[in-house]
Amino acid sequence: MITNPCIEIQTSEAPWPAVPPWFAEVTVIVQYLTTKGLLDAFAHKVCLIRGRFGRYEPIDFLALLLGYAISGERTLEAFCARVAPFGPAFMALFGRRCCPHRASLSRFLADVDRPCLEAFRPLFQQYRFTDGWTGDSIGGIFDR
Repeated sequence: MITNPCIEIQTSEAPWPAVPPWFAEVTVIVQYLTTKGLLDAFAHKVCLIRGRFGRYEPIDFLALLLGYAISGERTLEAFCARVAPFGPAFMALFGRRCCPHRASLSRFLADVDRPCLEAFRPLFQQYRFTDGWTGDSIGGIFDR
């Protein structure tokens, strides 16, 4: 350990992942969605009927997709790698316990059907037009 009256630096051989810079933005947006009741609406009104669904719900996968859109990571694989060390904390933002593996996300996306999309779209549009969302008002993620 190197000490100085103004600076203290500690080093270690143990890897310590840094929190991704976009994590704070995800936190703010999820809090907004929770306050507006939109996250709860997504969790209870968007359903997907599958034969083998495991322990995950559509909101788990929506959380990953929302995080990916906000993150600006180049690929879903890169996003999953960055969020992995913080998976439980990331999913806790959405009121969930564990982060689905990206292979589970791929299977989920392959099974998404028209009724599932039709349940999601009006909820999003309802809040979008009510609150007057624009590219500037939602922090530049309008294109995603």
